[in-house]
Amino acid sequence: MAVHDDGLEPGSESLPRYDKQKYHRHLRGWFSYAFASEVFVIVSLTLFLPICLEQFARDNGYLLPEKTQPCVPPPTAPTSSQTEEDARCVVKLGWLWIDSASFSLYVYSASVALQALTVISMGGIADHPPHRKKLLLAFAALGSVSAILFLAVASSSPAWALVAPLAICANVGFGASIVALNAYIPTLTQGAQEVVEARARLVRLARGADSPASASPPPPRHSRDGSQGAAGAEDAHAPLLPHASDSDEEEGAHEEAHAARAEHDAVLSRTTSRISSQGIALGYAAGIVMLLLALVPVRAMKGSTDALRLAIGLSGIWWALFSLPAAAWLPGASSASPPVNGLYDDGGVQSQDATSQDKWSMIREIGRAWQRLGQMLRWREIKKLRNTFVYLAAWFLLSDGFTTITSTALLFGKTTLHMPPSSLILIGALTPTAGILGSLVWPMVQRRAGWSNLRVLVVLVAMASAIPAYGCLGFLPVFQKGSVKFGGLTTPAEMYVLAVYFGSVYGAFQGYARAFYAEFIPPGEEARWYALFSITDKSSSFVGPLVVGVIADTTGNIRYAFFFLVLMIWAAVPVLMSVDVERGRDDARRYTASRRP
Repeated sequence: MAVHDDGLEPGSESLPRYDKQKYHRHLRGWFSYAFASEVFVIVSLTLFLPICLEQFARDNGYLLPEKTQPCVPPPTAPTSSQTEEDARCVVKLGWLWIDSASFSLYVYSASVALQALTVISMGGIADHPPHRKKLLLAFAALGSVSAILFLAVASSSPAWALVAPLAICANVGFGASIVALNAYIPTLTQGAQEVVEARARLVRLARGADSPASASPPPPRHSRDGSQGAAGAEDAHAPLLPHASDSDEEEGAHEEAHAARAEHDAVLSRTTSRISSQGIALGYAAGIVMLLLALVPVRAMKGSTDALRLAIGLSGIWWALFSLPAAAWLPGASSASPPVNGLYDDGGVQSQDATSQDKWSMIREIGRAWQRLGQMLRWREIKKLRNTFVYLAAWFLLSDGFTTITSTALLFGKTTLHMPPSSLILIGALTPTAGILGSLVWPMVQRRAGWSNLRVLVVLVAMASAIPAYGCLGFLPVFQKGSVKFGGLTTPAEMYVLAVYFGSVYGAFQGYARAFYAEFIPPGEEARWYALFSITDKSSSFVGPLVVGVIADTTGNIRYAFFFLVLMIWAAVPVLMSVDVERGRDDARRYTASRRP
């Protein structure tokens, strides 16, 4: 059977129909979980959790070198001449003494490693639509309950070290549930009204091109020896070449099909970025609201360990509470009808590993997930999906670059500009607030300018690189000597301006980065490839901070790290621009077709 260049087999697909009620229910469920889970990132993972872990270790640690004086003496104890500036604080875990600050870093590193193992193992399960929702809710429960349990563990408790596995479980629960959530993006995009209408037009054109009624009368058939058949005898005097009008009609049909496919891909791209950006904006809005609510008890309790525990616990309660609408509205096993021609009723695509409910097994899917990862990283597979892996290479650099800009800027503000913690918390609130604006405005800019997702990403990356470049200006003598009181990131006021600027860029970048990646994912393997997307992000997260740390230790001035950040971000631009969007989409379709039984 012929296959058209749009990936449709004539007669193989029924005419797509838009179900408004079902689509909006599923979309509300997706948005509700973005609203629920992003709070944990903004309030806990980014801000309060690292500080809380360090404070737990400090409350139970001792000052070097004697290791007899508590880092936090009792209120009634006399003030010692030895202060935190004079000695490091270390805490004993088992037989090891570790720095109180390192305790937080070790816990985070362990959570990232376990998160990577988890998302690899769950990829095949999340690609099976009847189990995707169960997986998302299971990890949401793990993460939210772990955050809530911080309320039950006091730093004075002998079991205070339990905060480490609680933090690890919370981070793993968030990361794994987000992979399952992202796997819904292609499904939701395919169900949007504008995409359904564009897809229906493609189906109609594919059917029309192969319909006997629409085709011109066939030319007379000849046998191999040149004799005419019965039908040919009647048209012995018919011309051997078709009339020019027939050729024009055929050429016009091909042009119409090509235009329809181009319009379908453009609509698909815009819809994907719109849904992704709206999810980012909604999550940021929830995070800001929760951050403002959490700041009230934190400031009232003067930033004590109990106040930090309360903030983390509240983020867990929010996460659990607003996951309930997602549990009610997201498509689950009951809405996933048996697949027809590889397509589920909700728009998901059947994986060849999930050919029937009776054969499905979680243990087998976990094993297959690791086998598939090995297959995905083979050179033969990389060549089949070249553009997908080229984008992942760019994402490796960009995700690390953007994350390192955030951490470096906060450290720069604290150590070089000597900004107090309250000012840094305010910056932490300004950035996601601006992120909401950016994630909503940029899709409108894209629609007005007619830009592709790729072009928007390149512009956002260039804008982000201006931040470390601006910091490099601080080395100019005009700023070093103080003749100019403002500029080159030499004053705290500039940090607030850059926080708004960076937030507007970063919020849009996050939405477009995952939306652009969705265009290159083989249908039916969304969770598996978003797991690789997450792994690429996590595996690069140590490179930037490590280099920045080496630069700061070697030079004694963290401002030199801005030069590295400019180079790191711009190194990704030529890689990003080498992505062939149309070829990537076609390769993904062919990859899926080659794997169908």
